[in-house]
Amino acid sequence: MDILLVASAFNSLSQRLYAELSDLGHQVGIVLASHGPDAVRTAVRKGRPDLVVAPMLKTALPEDVWREHTCLIVRPGPPGDRGPSSLDRAITDGVRDWGVTVLQAEAAMDAGDVWADGSFPVAPVGKGDLYRGEVSDAATAAVLLAVRRFADGSFKPKPQSDPAIDVVWRDVVRQEQRRIDWGNDGTATVLRKLRAADSQPGVLDELCGREVFLHGGHPEDQLRGDPGELLATRSGAVCRATRDGAVWIPELRPRRSSGDPAPFRRPAASVLAGFPAPPGVRGMPGSSDRPLWLPEIAAPLTLPPGRTTWADIRYRQHGGIGFLTFSFPGGAMSTNHCRRMLAAYRYALTRPTSVLVLGGARDYFSNGIHLNVIEASSDPAGESWSNLNAMNDLVEAVLRTTDRLVVAALGGNAAGGGVMLALAADEVWCRTGAVLNAHYRRMGLYGSEYWTYSLPRRVGAETADRLTTEALPLSAATAQRIGLVDRLVPVPAQRFAAEVERLAAEVAEDPQLTRRITAKATARHADELQRPLAEYRRDELSRMRAVFFDARSPYHALRSAFVRKVPDGSAAPSATEGTR
Repeated sequence: MDILLVASAFNSLSQRLYAELSDLGHQVGIVLASHGPDAVRTAVRKGRPDLVVAPMLKTALPEDVWREHTCLIVRPGPPGDRGPSSLDRAITDGVRDWGVTVLQAEAAMDAGDVWADGSFPVAPVGKGDLYRGEVSDAATAAVLLAVRRFADGSFKPKPQSDPAIDVVWRDVVRQEQRRIDWGNDGTATVLRKLRAADSQPGVLDELCGREVFLHGGHPEDQLRGDPGELLATRSGAVCRATRDGAVWIPELRPRRSSGDPAPFRRPAASVLAGFPAPPGVRGMPGSSDRPLWLPEIAAPLTLPPGRTTWADIRYRQHGGIGFLTFSFPGGAMSTNHCRRMLAAYRYALTRPTSVLVLGGARDYFSNGIHLNVIEASSDPAGESWSNLNAMNDLVEAVLRTTDRLVVAALGGNAAGGGVMLALAADEVWCRTGAVLNAHYRRMGLYGSEYWTYSLPRRVGAETADRLTTEALPLSAATAQRIGLVDRLVPVPAQRFAAEVERLAAEVAEDPQLTRRITAKATARHADELQRPLAEYRRDELSRMRAVFFDARSPYHALRSAFVRKVPDGSAAPSATEGTR
């Protein structure tokens, strides 16, 4: 069929549905509702779709569109649940299971007939992580079922007036309801509030006399203080005391002032660095990346038994297998992230292992360089250059590892340099729900991270050229079919880490492992003789440097629009371009 996706943003779910519907042979186009109702009408008129699917909408579809065409709305709530903050309330209320519904658009909000629905467990993670994991899995299954039912022509959707459906209206969750009472809220309550607002809209709070939105939350097991007190920083995050414990908050977003550009999320410590110190703290000016009046308390790379404190990079070992896990907000890796990752990787190489697993956690693997940190820098061109070189250093270290087998385990999405980091490994394992964007084009970049070596080596020169010029998302299944991924891991997000550990044990026990390691060392030596890695890096960086340090290059405007969430259409193919 010809299917048109209408979405407010080409986000993770929109991209996954685009890729998986395309895999099934449908002709799929997409139009961003954020461009206005006329853009939607034009796309429908020109494309004449058999079916319209709206996987992520913040505004209503034009009435003439849903009256003249079957339009299916994807809603992150069970049948009968109505209102704009369904998932937020589910997390805040601490429910164990929730649902998704595919319903037909009509005049009343969320009141249309039900074409399909599904349920999922509510994992104790942030809303964005949950949305990209359990919600995405359930929504994709429900949409594919609804599409099959529509194509069959005999299915009759269930009205929500059915007595078996309990209709409940839930109003939007406003900031006064999200607000944290630091003096009375326990850690569990604080975490639910933080997770329900992550990644949008955040929890409005006040720090050092400034209004900010808090994004993300992780429990701390040892640090304690007066409720609401700022206790420490760690790897860009800030620790704040609760009534009965403490939480780590990775990111902050200043509240917008009248006339100022739209602020955006960035590492919490760097935001605090620009604020005045609390009363009574003297002689401790801020630095560019953290407030010096707070101690920086690093977490050990390897945690001792019983410790549960938060860390964005962690190493553990099980027999002859090393696991280097990492999780950065939004999958973005700043210069600091990359340098700490490289140090951790070098440490992992000193351990007596034959298999080293990179990743293996749920949610994002990596999306490459940190555009938010770059945008906030006083020298975006210079920070772009530093960040890219730090990313290249990490990728090169993986490429040059010849004494053990390296596996990249992608529990979630990857894009740009994050895909190339994965391709530097010997094997790429990918959860079936992940989406890969193996390109840089929509940010106006040629790309680096040795992609001109790794990508053609994997998929061939012709396919590499197509992937980087078409700039379309790939499902995990397609990525495996073309050679980008070696193994699919068909498990829910919560079971990914355990399944990776089981699969890694099988690899470590393979009697052919020693032969494989020897063969990879031989192949790397032959590749280096044919063309050194240094040449790939030099050629890629010469193109990237020309873009970074040209104030007129599209990269700077595209980066700013992306970071500040200004709709410009660069993140998604048009309805015409996306149809194939």
